[in-house]
Parts: sequence; C-alpha cells; structure tokens
Amino acid sequence: MNHFEPRDGELRCEDVSLTALAEAVGTPLYVYSSATLERHYRVFREALEAFPRLGAPLIAYAVKANSNLSVLATLGRLGAGADTVSEGEIRRALAAGIPASRIVYSGVGKTAAELAFALETGVEQINIESEPELTLLASLARTRGVRPGVVIRVNPDVGAGGHAKISTGTRESKFGVSLAEAERLYALAEADPNLKALGVACHIGSQITDLAPLARAFGLMRDLVERLRAQGLTVERLDLGGGLGVPYFNQPDPPAPMAFAAMVDSVVGDMDIDLAFEPGRAIAANAGVLLARVIHVHARPDGRRFLVLDAAMNDLIRPAMYDAYHDIRPVNPRPGPLVTYDVVGPVCETGDTFTRDRDLPPLEAGDLVAFMSAGAYGAVMSSEYNTRPLIPEGLVKGADWAVVRPRPTYDEILAREPAAPWL
Repeated sequence: MNHFEPRDGELRCEDVSLTALAEAVGTPLYVYSSATLERHYRVFREALEAFPRLGAPLIAYAVKANSNLSVLATLGRLGAGADTVSEGEIRRALAAGIPASRIVYSGVGKTAAELAFALETGVEQINIESEPELTLLASLARTRGVRPGVVIRVNPDVGAGGHAKISTGTRESKFGVSLAEAERLYALAEADPNLKALGVACHIGSQITDLAPLARAFGLMRDLVERLRAQGLTVERLDLGGGLGVPYFNQPDPPAPMAFAAMVDSVVGDMDIDLAFEPGRAIAANAGVLLARVIHVHARPDGRRFLVLDAAMNDLIRPAMYDAYHDIRPVNPRPGPLVTYDVVGPVCETGDTFTRDRDLPPLEAGDLVAFMSAGAYGAVMSSEYNTRPLIPEGLVKGADWAVVRPRPTYDEILAREPAAPWL
C-alpha cells in the first residue's frame, strides 16, 4: 500500500487532496506520504526481525534515494541509520537527527577533506573502496589521534539491477575491490593501529527483482568472511548493501522483504556476525509522486498527440537517463476511451520525453497528472536546467501537509550569481 489512492473520483495522498496541494503550491511538485515511508521502513525491519539468527541489523537508509531533511527525520525517528556518499549527505543525516553512531560513509572518491569531516564527526563505519583510500584514511586518522571503524567494500563480480547504469557489482564497475584484494587489504587494515577493521561489505546494484544474484553475492561474502577468520582476523560486521527492487506498475512484483530476509537467513544466518543493510529505493520510491499540469495537447495531422506538461526532464530525469517507466495517473480522471499520447515536457531537448505511445484517459489543458513511484531518485536528481526553478517538495501526514523544500523565485536564482567585478 502506498497511500496514494482515489477517493470520490480524485487521487489523494493520505487525507490530502492533490488538487488542493497543487493549487496551494503550484506545479510541478513532489509530494511524499509519511505513512508510506513509515510503513516501508517497518516492513523491512520487521522482516529481518522475523529471523532471530539475523540479530538486530543496522538498517542504514540510502540517503541518495531521497535526501530531503524531513524524509530523513521521518525515518530517523523510527530508528533508521543513514548510508551516505558525501560530506553533504553526512551533514544532512546529522541535521535530520540521525546520530553518527548510525551513519555509514560510502563512495569511491572520498576526498581528504570529506574523510577528515567523517573522522571529526565520528561516523560509525567508513567503507573503503581502494588501497589508496585506505592509506589516506590511516594517515588522516594518525594525525588526528582517532581510530575509525572501517569496512572493506568488495566487488564480487555479480551483476544485477534494473539498468546497466545502476549495476554496481561487476568487475567493470568502479566500485569496491576484488575478492582477492579484499583479503590483503583487510589484513592491512587490521594490522594498522590507526584503524579498527570491522568487516566487509558489498552492494551489487539497484532495482533488483531476482533474489538469485543477491544470494550468490552474499554466498561469496560469506566465503570471504570465513577465509579471513581462518587467518585469525576478526570480522565483526557484514554489510550486505541494498538494491531490493520496488514495483513500478509495469513490472512483476519484486520479492517481498520477507522473502529477502528468508534468503539472507539461509545464506548467512548461522555466522554469528553483525549485519547491516542499506535500502533506499525500496523505502522511498512508492512514497512519492510528481504532480504536473497539462499545458496543452498538441495534435498533429498524422494522428500523433503530444501531451505537453509543465514538468520536464530537469524535474524527473529517470526516463531520459535510464529509460525508466513511471505510471501516469490523472488526478481527476475524465470519462471516455483511452487516448494514445507522447508525454513530454517544455525543455528544449528531444530527450525531454517521459514516454511515447502511452494510453491514458482523455486529458485537456489544466488537468493534473501524477507520476507514480517518483519518491526515489526524483527530486534529488533535479536541476535548474533552462533556468527552471528547482522543483519544490511537500510532505503529507494524515490531513496535514507542509512544503519541505520551497520553489525558489527567479530573483533568488539570479542572486546566487554575483557579477564579475570587471562587469
């Protein structure tokens, strides 16, 4: 259940009219459901809790999926941690009330300044993705007199994910180190007095709808832990990443969290090790929609109809970047037979096309539509291309709503760019 349901002929978010929201805030607009965010986190947590051998894992929400402070605060109050990939995301997690003891810092290109900030903050876990990064972190830790907890991120050479650009576990991808490198680097980390070697991690992709590659990767990670322990090394933590897919309406339902947890239990449940998971899309995607308004319908003599919206690729780039599918629903559906549209935005790019030949209820200028499953990788990837104001975000809780990122004015946009002194 995603709490975006029709009532009395109108699509609503919980108890709030999407029409009223659009009129109050304007479009385009992202709208998030607190009830859905909370439910998805609880379902994931309760699935893991159903298998006692898994202990009490750290569930570190992947901030990159949706980094709005109110979204982070909603999840943090339920006990979620944060999986971060930049200093900015660490700062967001802390500002939202998530303690450093529940923050994981990942990423292939951490700068010295970012690592220094992570050390000063005292994040729980720093995922190391290369030998140069391990050397740099050890040096920074030595000069500061701290001993951070480190995890070696492994690339198990298992590919998975809904698109080549979000598959991260193959040897061709930039992420992590090979299984062979991991053994050597882990031994180096444990021997270094400036580091506390905690364990190993993997993350093989996003929008994974088949448990088989996950099970294979987790099995390889289990074997790695056993080899490290056989060498007398201490391995306390196994971070299994995220990537579990969500239903995008045009696809078969992915495995439920309970099936995922059962698979994890079968592969690593008897290992006596602390587990960590980093779900992002699975929690946020179906908790948000993108509201847009029809500018006009451009009907050509050849019969092709362009449904031109006020939302564009700079507001939701997933279709242009990943060929992603989003269900599109009229907020107040009109009666009549379905009509075939190419759904496009106003940006001066052919790529500003959300979908082609989509059958939808009849639509007219001024009508509202909702792009479903837009809560993950929507607002976080938006921009001000064509000097279009950054899209606002709203959060709903029951019958209440709030703007949690306002739309900037044109004056505010222009004021960010001071003229060069010689101009």
